[in-house]
Amino acid sequence: MSGEQAFDLEGKTALVTGAARRIGARIVERLHEAGANVAIHCRGSAADAEALADGLNRVRPDSAATFEADLGPAESCEELVRSVIDWNNRLDVLVNNASSFFPTPLGTISEDDWDNLVDSNLKAPLFLAQAAWPYLQEASGNIINIVDIHARRPLKNYPVYVSAKAGLEMLTRSLAREMAPTVRVNGIAPGAILWPEDDMTEAVRSNILSQIPLGKTGNPDQIAECLLFLVRDATYTTGHVIAVDGGRGAGWG
Repeated sequence: MSGEQAFDLEGKTALVTGAARRIGARIVERLHEAGANVAIHCRGSAADAEALADGLNRVRPDSAATFEADLGPAESCEELVRSVIDWNNRLDVLVNNASSFFPTPLGTISEDDWDNLVDSNLKAPLFLAQAAWPYLQEASGNIINIVDIHARRPLKNYPVYVSAKAGLEMLTRSLAREMAPTVRVNGIAPGAILWPEDDMTEAVRSNILSQIPLGKTGNPDQIAECLLFLVRDATYTTGHVIAVDGGRGAGWG
């Protein structure tokens, strides 16, 4: 690399929220493979989180731990960060991956819907970042926010979710300015990586695929590799959100 050395992950600690399953779990595995100790946050998937941690600890003892928390209240965010510090006495990487996702068609939106979606997708990342900031400063660390391509392109029937993700994209840029020069803050905007676990018709899937220039879905490895690049190698990059979407943003129908 030119100018600066890569950010070595060996012995460092990463906190990944919403990390028991799917993309979050793959991010945890990839950070662990790169040498980091991993704090695996979950809200309701404790068994999956424990199984993930057990597997990683068989590879490298005492390198993974689980933390269960509802990140709605700001105090819970602060308590989560304190618990990670109590576990491993440092924090080098914060990955804000936890996210609620469900439709809120106009005319049906409740205040509870708003609170749920905004709390998980925007409020929690802010308060986690604020709580983590002193430790990340000490480590010259990183924050990675998992945004969404729909932060810029509305998804029909999801006005609250996409608005919260749009806020997270701006929060990423804002925190990059606030936390510079010691802490870098970037984001990743996934496209069609994993299909939702609720029912989705073949017609809907085909329509989505028709909007992707590469003609296929991605996979969690591609998100994890992008994240590792931003954390470990992109030492002169902050305030950016990288789309991992098969070109969908460029070729949107």
